[in-house]
Amino acid sequence: MAKVLRETPPITEKDCFYIVERHKTQFNYPIHSHAEYELNFVENAGGVQRIVGDSIEEIGNYDLVLVTGDGLEHAWQQGNCSSPDVREITIQFSSGLLDSQLLARTQFASIQKMFERARLGVAFSMAAILKVYNLLNGLSSQKDRFEQFLTMLRILYALSLDENSKTLASSSFAQNESGRESRRVAKVKEYIMAHYSEELRLEDLAGLVGMAPSAFSRFFKQHTTITLSDYIIDIRLGAAARMLVDTTTGISEICYACGFNNLSNFNRIFKARKGYTPRDFRALFTKNRVYV
Repeated sequence: MAKVLRETPPITEKDCFYIVERHKTQFNYPIHSHAEYELNFVENAGGVQRIVGDSIEEIGNYDLVLVTGDGLEHAWQQGNCSSPDVREITIQFSSGLLDSQLLARTQFASIQKMFERARLGVAFSMAAILKVYNLLNGLSSQKDRFEQFLTMLRILYALSLDENSKTLASSSFAQNESGRESRRVAKVKEYIMAHYSEELRLEDLAGLVGMAPSAFSRFFKQHTTITLSDYIIDIRLGAAARMLVDTTTGISEICYACGFNNLSNFNRIFKARKGYTPRDFRALFTKNRVYV
């Protein structure tokens, strides 16, 4: 399977970020990826289909997403949108704009955490969008470049405080796991990532970290906000989605290779979680890719 379009934004070493604001009626840019971080805002776009990794959702009139994962595929597609005037603001900046030493400072802790989560793509709540709307609205027209940079920092900081934001892609699809978590949880997650194609029993996973099964089950949910069984399903589905996108392997073979032992059950769970059958999911990515 050929590689997805790799975009190279026009950012030089002297630029802090690149901003483009446009009005349009059609979304026709293919699924793509790039190394740069991207904050993308769309207005009057109800019905547009947003694709970030293996997350495919129909958005409302407003949508604001941050993507920081190098190689994480994303696109906004026409979907059911019939708006005569969609407004889109795209801001792209280098991952080195705020270096690791600066992000380690207390004042930037929430931004650093947001950047880490955005490796899977982060969609912000309507409340957060309203908080930064006026700042976004005037960003591209600001004449003073230093003030423009400060405005961008204010936007990032305000968004980093959004408690109702949500991650989009699954970690196994994006091939990313955060290292900032309980060592016991991290150890089990690492094991699951390496053995998701095999049978995984609660007793064995709990034994890895020396805990009783029931205690570990509660511990895992407290630290991840998701049950262990749901996490395993998400990992398996993410791996399956990645194989659907990147290979021509048959769906039945993918099902069993990713730890599912029943094809009809795999199809049902995939449709329930992703909104598409495995076959339709593969067709969507194939249709909207430009091969290079």
